[in-house]
Amino acid sequence: MDGIGQHRACGLAAIETLSALLRWRVEDTPFAEAYRHFDPHRQLWVSLTWQDFGHLAERWARALDHEGLDHGDRIAILMPNGVEHVAMDQAALSRGLVPVPLHAIDNPESIVYILEDSGAALLLIDSLDRWRKLASLDGRANALKRIVCATGGASVDAGDGRIIALDRWLDIAPSQTAGTVRATTVKPGDLAAIVYTSGTTGRPKGVMLSHANVMANVKAIHRRVPAAEGDVFLSFLPLSHTFERTAGYYYQIAVGACVAYARSVAQLAQDLKTVRPTVLVSVPRIYERFYARIMEQRDSASRLQRAALDLTLKIGSRRFEARQGRTHLASVVDRLAWPIVKRLVADRISAELGGRLRVAVSGGAPIAEPIVRLFLSLGLDVLQGYGMTETSPVVAVNTPDDNDPRSVGSPLDGIEVRIGADDELLVRGPSVMVGYWRKPEETRRVIEADGWLHTGDQARIEAGRLYITGRIKDIIVTSTGEKIAPVDLETAITSDPLFEQAMVVGELRPYLAALVVVNANEWASEKARLGNEADAGGVPSPGRQAAFLLKRIAEAVKDFPAYATPRTVWWTTEPWTIGDGLLTPTLKVKRIAMAERFAAQIDALYARKLPQTAT
Repeated sequence: MDGIGQHRACGLAAIETLSALLRWRVEDTPFAEAYRHFDPHRQLWVSLTWQDFGHLAERWARALDHEGLDHGDRIAILMPNGVEHVAMDQAALSRGLVPVPLHAIDNPESIVYILEDSGAALLLIDSLDRWRKLASLDGRANALKRIVCATGGASVDAGDGRIIALDRWLDIAPSQTAGTVRATTVKPGDLAAIVYTSGTTGRPKGVMLSHANVMANVKAIHRRVPAAEGDVFLSFLPLSHTFERTAGYYYQIAVGACVAYARSVAQLAQDLKTVRPTVLVSVPRIYERFYARIMEQRDSASRLQRAALDLTLKIGSRRFEARQGRTHLASVVDRLAWPIVKRLVADRISAELGGRLRVAVSGGAPIAEPIVRLFLSLGLDVLQGYGMTETSPVVAVNTPDDNDPRSVGSPLDGIEVRIGADDELLVRGPSVMVGYWRKPEETRRVIEADGWLHTGDQARIEAGRLYITGRIKDIIVTSTGEKIAPVDLETAITSDPLFEQAMVVGELRPYLAALVVVNANEWASEKARLGNEADAGGVPSPGRQAAFLLKRIAEAVKDFPAYATPRTVWWTTEPWTIGDGLLTPTLKVKRIAMAERFAAQIDALYARKLPQTAT
């Protein structure tokens, strides 16, 4: 680290609150690019400097001053990722208010529950139409004093005096509060957010994170992950989730990098090529899709092209292992061949991610080792990490120079880990949450008196590295007494490009069953092939289709015990989504919701009826 870097690192070390972090960044690099977003009206990307954003956040803060809110009041934000979202977040933090980020495509019932549970005083919402849908449900979040609508013609009150258009809200407040900037003291122990957990097995709980919690995590990440000024992040994970808030938003402020906000997940492939990020923070699903696309292309490629890709991956894998010090230096042949295969193969594939990506972080859920190794073999440092909302969130992460893709790396500085009963991972440190909002009993259940947090995850620690081995709550116990961690199986199944999504069931059943979403294009090709082989007019029977899918599943989980191989399958080409209440914001399956939605299909599987397909 050079002298300037050391000076800035020392400056960061003295900062104790997120509001102070932004002020420091604006003062330190006022004219550097801070944010980039796409303007749909002008059809171009627009940039803001740190100075620009600092002025914008203060304008929003003055508008909050006009509302007369009290220190600690909650500010709910139901907006897609973007400058408006972070402006409200920073405005609230600067005035001692508590952001409650809501997932932009969550179902209305969940949103209303969170508004009611948090007692939010103000809601920033993307449109008047969205608010009308929420207001039509039982429980209208009556604690709300103000509803600010970003779009949708909310310049009139629409029958509710609390509603105001965003532009009007911003324009009115400054003229009435000029010269009366509220004196607010924000302390490290003040809440910086109430982030509601994903709720894979029930109602979400509000995790209280303080400024001190998040700043401790930001500083620890800064010491571990190599990012700096000049880096460009592409943000597409929801800002309602702590992984994106800390690793892709507050950390970016700490290092002075730029964040470009993707237009949508559907346009992500194009945005990657346009923005050309240097750092990517993502859940495994994005890497899985890219991996699946490469495997699909390989299957349809010529023999020469397949050989070139295979050779590139073999040489790249050996180079990676040598760089990690786990094998001897790459051979002379590898050193001579790599520049050629890199230019002809690896660089062309990397161009699909923008061509400048040098480090990518994967978190939020387990990622299959073959997927990580593909990227590593192409020369891209994919760093798997581990964390949870309750730890602000990062607990451990690999580094480019110390990367074992089977593990989630070593704990961050200041984080203690140990293994408790049932191999449960316990975590202690300054980033562990204050507790659950209005749930003291739940807080005492998961945090011991001496500060150890029960994660609910099973793990082992070897040579300082952390290996996540399962989930206590998600363990399936069959009627034969076998215990299986379904997440591990599902990760293995979805490493096959044919399977987009998977859920394994079998609690108190004699064997496991799998529910899968298959890739529509690849499945159409496979069905046509099966039909031709069976000479059945191009339409294979459901039984033949099921047998084929079970064979593919068995191949994907061949490294697991025999009893962990699903023996029956139900499939569809219709993806499970957040909007239909089947996935969490980080794309993890909501098991209870899935079991309820597909109860009839699951019962049919165990009744040994032929599986029914959904088109």
